[in-house]
Amino acid sequence: MAAEQPTATVPGDQTRIHNIGYRSYDGPRLGRAYARRSLYSQSLRGAYGLGRSAKSKVLPMLLFVVMCLPAGIMVAVAVATKANDLPVDYTRYAVVLQAVISLYVAAQAPQSVSRDLRFKTVPLYFSRPIETADYVRAKYASLASALFILTAAPLLVLYVGALLAKLDFADQTKGFAQGLVSVALLSLLFAGLGLIVASVTPRRGFGIAAVIAVLTITYGAVSTLQAIADVQSSSGAVAWIGLFSPITLIDGVQSTFLGATSAFPGGEGPGNGVGAVYVLVTLGLIAGCYGLLLRRYKKVGL
Repeated sequence: MAAEQPTATVPGDQTRIHNIGYRSYDGPRLGRAYARRSLYSQSLRGAYGLGRSAKSKVLPMLLFVVMCLPAGIMVAVAVATKANDLPVDYTRYAVVLQAVISLYVAAQAPQSVSRDLRFKTVPLYFSRPIETADYVRAKYASLASALFILTAAPLLVLYVGALLAKLDFADQTKGFAQGLVSVALLSLLFAGLGLIVASVTPRRGFGIAAVIAVLTITYGAVSTLQAIADVQSSSGAVAWIGLFSPITLIDGVQSTFLGATSAFPGGEGPGNGVGAVYVLVTLGLIAGCYGLLLRRYKKVGL
């Protein structure tokens, strides 16, 4: 009688398929526009420390208060003394407090982009339905919006106070509108310069120092050269020298086309011809910063 042959074991017989609950996503796909808006809103909130630690809120909120406090004091004085006009023009306010604005840009521009570079999170953004242009636009728009809030809020305080003091409605409304145009242009220029400098290094400390250098040292150098030119009666050179500093660029534009009083030595801003050059240089710098940011982030993470 032949021995019974053992049954062969097939390895596939041991295979088991387990259903662990994965299923395909069938919800709405919001796409690039939603991702861009989300990045913009989160970056804007981060510029004032919202959604971050209490420590991150201290400096931006303090600078916001410092920007608005002089406006509140001016309004109180104007109301108490029944003045016929505000102590400072709307277009002049940001120029007077340009050091505070520069400090804000120096603190928040590196916070917006340097941390992404340092921790190499930028390639993660680009792994989602978002492209280089979306990232740059969101970051640029968020910092420019944060700067506009910082610079427009005290103008609103001045405007409301002027109306409470019963100053001329038409004059105050015109001045307020001119001031808003001026700070909007300033916000775009300062945001672009701050971001392009901060995007060069992943080190936040280096970024802060570099932004301060670009915004403040250039202003000090230009102001000194303008003062020397004014003493030597070279009034024509004063206007041309003003092209080499961000804040004097804004000063020249608004004194030529927005009826502002110039902070240049002698109180004389550029004429219409030179003023047109100021506008072209300002717009060229804004466009150039945007273009350089696009070029910079095309190489990030590669």
